Amino acid sequence: MLPRNLQADQFGAYPPSANKLAVANLATLQKLPLSFLPGLLRELIEYDYKFPAERTAIERELASLASLTPAQMDDWFQGFAHVSLSPALEQFDWVNRPEQFVEQESAYLWSTRQLDAFRKAAMNYGDRLHAATPVEPLPVRRLGIAVIGQGVDSYDRPLFRNLRAHGTCFEHVKPERGLELLLAAVATRAKAHPLPYGHWYIDGGQPAEHDSMLTCVSYEELEPVRNGILKFMQSEIARPGMGPEALRTDLAKLLPGDLGMDKSGDPVLDRFQVKVFTEGSGTQIFCTTFAQWATREALRRAQPLTLLVRFAPRQRQKPMNELLSLGRGNPELDPMGSLIDADMGAYYHWINQQRLTGSEQSAFVGWFEGHSQAVAVAPTLPRGAQSTSAIDMGEVISLALS
Repeated sequence: MLPRNLQADQFGAYPPSANKLAVANLATLQKLPLSFLPGLLRELIEYDYKFPAERTAIERELASLASLTPAQMDDWFQGFAHVSLSPALEQFDWVNRPEQFVEQESAYLWSTRQLDAFRKAAMNYGDRLHAATPVEPLPVRRLGIAVIGQGVDSYDRPLFRNLRAHGTCFEHVKPERGLELLLAAVATRAKAHPLPYGHWYIDGGQPAEHDSMLTCVSYEELEPVRNGILKFMQSEIARPGMGPEALRTDLAKLLPGDLGMDKSGDPVLDRFQVKVFTEGSGTQIFCTTFAQWATREALRRAQPLTLLVRFAPRQRQKPMNELLSLGRGNPELDPMGSLIDADMGAYYHWINQQRLTGSEQSAFVGWFEGHSQAVAVAPTLPRGAQSTSAIDMGEVISLALS
């Protein structure tokens, strides 16, 4: 089937809001090339379980496409129109299984040497869509906070080396109540700007006491989910002929209800947490990887105004079969190796935050938990500078946002 033959009743299996949006934009969807449309439907079919920022992006994209004249439509999609697909892909149920279609399409484009042309068409489309989409100002400057080094007694090398060139390093921070002050600052922002999923606290271990207005994701609290996924992975790996690509496809099919998560009352957050484990490599077994990937995905998808991530000690590296096994008891922890992981994770946090709107005014703070070393990056702070003044973490946040 080709897009021009789409009918409203073919979206009957979509969740309610996604169905309504698809039917309302049926005339636009019918005009899109098959090489492109399933990629859009892959996002649309998940509309009911997306964050507000993602929903807005889908709505604006559909509105932009609906506003195009026939000549503009041809111009925007000429690159996609020149991509040829196999009869098998044309007959695939791409309406109800768009994600699987995109996977098979990618393999086909690679095998027929069309991947570069498709990538160029996608980049051109992204540039046009970005130019046509208005950017709304943020209600407050975006703030990122990374807390690293939990469980490390001492470390005599400089931390935040990749961030120092972009901001000010504080060498005499008062460590007392540091995490409490940071969480209080995040809570204050959440109360002043109470947006859904606008203020996050991600913890690689057991979360500290925090305000209920924060969207909290915790590695320790998700242990039953992690164990369920590891059990699923073990059973899949044991199947004859199972390879990494097939395993990834099967993991992508897992839903919160399959893992006992259907009673939380927040299906959007449940879906997000499952995807962190099923799409991230190593998030199921290393809490530092979990914290880094959850932070990346929260920034990319929810685009929060505030995100505090706290890294915890991960287990030591062992053979993969042993890491994936259940019933490991209390694994041996590696605080020093985790500090190094988290230091780089803090840098990635800042990089991903810089990709969002308002990056030129955003602020970022990193702190070595329980110690006197911190860094702050903000347009109001000097770059590559060092401060030896005695200061607490609440004051560091205030300076970064001043």
